[in-house]
Amino acid sequence: MEEAVGLLEVYGLTCAFLAADAGCKAADVRLETFDKNKPANADSLPVPLLVTVKFRGSVAAVEAAMEAGEQKAKSLTGVVQKHIIPRPTGDTEKMLKLSAFDKS
Repeated sequence: MEEAVGLLEVYGLTCAFLAADAGCKAADVRLETFDKNKPANADSLPVPLLVTVKFRGSVAAVEAAMEAGEQKAKSLTGVVQKHIIPRPTGDTEKMLKLSAFDKS
């Protein structure tokens, strides 16, 4: 069964946890491993770490989770960007499993 994926990039790990919680409470989705990025201009950002929350489920469920997560993130530190991929390809699925949090 192919599942949609929603990618919600936010400022900071705390914001990511709260956005993920809001999304999971709003829809029947599951989370995949978060990813992180510390961009070159980190010192000029509201929080110097970008975190991507990954919601998985049906397209409708992912859309609902993304909306709830986005609203929560906007009330905190903010949203960097957001995207929904309705049917990721096999190669995209491989990339979705990568996470900078796995690196020491």
